[in-house]
Amino acid sequence: MSMGLAVGIAVLVTLIIAIPLTAVLATTYRKKVVESKIGDADQKAREIIDEALKTAETKKREGLLEVKEESIRTKNELDKEIKERRAEVQRFERRVQQKEENIDKKADAIEKKEASLLSKEQELAKQKADIENLSEQRVQELERISGLTSEQAKEYLLKIVEDEVKHETAVMIKEMESRAKEEADKKAKEYVVTAIQKCAADHVSETTISVVQLPNDEMKGRIIGREGRNIRTLETMTGVDLIIDDTPEAVILSGFDPIRREVARIALEKLIVDGRIHPARIEEMVEKAQKEVEVMIREEGEAATLEVGVHGIHPELVRLLGKMKFRTSYGQNALKHSIEVAQLSGLLAAEMGLDVRMAKRAGLLHDIGKAVDHEMEGSHIQLGVDLCRKYKESAVVINSVESHHGDVEPQSLIACIVQASDTISAARPGARRETLETYTSRLKQLEEITNNFKGVDKSFAIQAGREVRVMVVPEQISDSDMVLLARDISKQIEAELEYPGQIKVNLIRESRVTDYAK
Repeated sequence: MSMGLAVGIAVLVTLIIAIPLTAVLATTYRKKVVESKIGDADQKAREIIDEALKTAETKKREGLLEVKEESIRTKNELDKEIKERRAEVQRFERRVQQKEENIDKKADAIEKKEASLLSKEQELAKQKADIENLSEQRVQELERISGLTSEQAKEYLLKIVEDEVKHETAVMIKEMESRAKEEADKKAKEYVVTAIQKCAADHVSETTISVVQLPNDEMKGRIIGREGRNIRTLETMTGVDLIIDDTPEAVILSGFDPIRREVARIALEKLIVDGRIHPARIEEMVEKAQKEVEVMIREEGEAATLEVGVHGIHPELVRLLGKMKFRTSYGQNALKHSIEVAQLSGLLAAEMGLDVRMAKRAGLLHDIGKAVDHEMEGSHIQLGVDLCRKYKESAVVINSVESHHGDVEPQSLIACIVQASDTISAARPGARRETLETYTSRLKQLEEITNNFKGVDKSFAIQAGREVRVMVVPEQISDSDMVLLARDISKQIEAELEYPGQIKVNLIRESRVTDYAK
């Protein structure tokens, strides 16, 4: 189309150029040939021009038609191409959208995987921390048992691994422990029965009085002396009460300290044999008796160590053991109790294959604190531990002393044996009974409870502790207040004391007026 248009334009341009040229040529020709032919030439020229215009117009229309057809064809081709491209773009868009959906799905899956991985990482971090803690604990435990041999440490670690990993092993160990416990109970009963049967001990209930026989009743007056100076001197020197009553040919020595009572008994017997009874002689005999008792204490301690078969004990501990001969616990002699515990501990240790001498040593010294608990502050357990440490006893003995009443955990089988032997000795029929000391302390506690109330003047526990008689200050307590006070005292006694039956609380309020007639 564009080519035809160009050809038409070229023809038109050619014709436009050719017309003047033809006119010039025709004019020249007319000048040269015939001037008469000018008119014909003009006519021809017009014809040529018309024809050329017609031709040019025709060519122009043809060129325009071709251009139009070419434009229509080109448009159709472009529309077709655009449709194809649009369809292809739509196909691309669908593919891209599908890919985007796939990418979104993959992104969701990745996010889920990341969340799962994060939780797993946290769990792994927690497990790692737990493992580190367990490792630290295991290292600490290994440090604690570092004194063991390599084989023992290996067995210990294998036991830990078995306990943690193998369920079957744990069940088996539990069954074995159950069977072992049954066997242990059976064996323990056999050991205890065998030990009790092999160790036969007699028990004598200790009292708080001693009786001295007199050759005749006339001696009572000599013991009392002129205006009671002899008996006062003896009581002052020994700290023991002398009871001289209607008992024929006997004097009773009363005191809670057995050593003082023994000194008084020996001194009085020496004075009776000597016959010279006066204050100076009494002082001399008391000093001799004290020396004899000191020697007796040391001999009793040495005899106890020989009887048990324990040697190498510090002399001061031996002396304290002898001193325990004059110490009672619930009526049971402390030295006899310690000897019995030592014998029982040795028998049990022999049955179990332990160190018999160490067991006897720990059993003999387990109550050593009772020798000084009247003189020093603290329980007999703490005092015994301090004494054993002071005189360089072994750690096994010290632990046995401080654990035999369950105050601390026993750290060896010997400590457990001493604890069991102490219980066996104390549990023998007739071994212990309630002493006058515990009875009087209970009555004293009853009086202390009532005396702590405001308005109470004094109180007396009577009828073996079944009644407490309370004297109140009449200016502070009225008759109506006495009802409330009696109830408060009863509640306090119920809260602080343990007793069988009931205790009668009897309040007395009286006013007295005294005057003198002069």
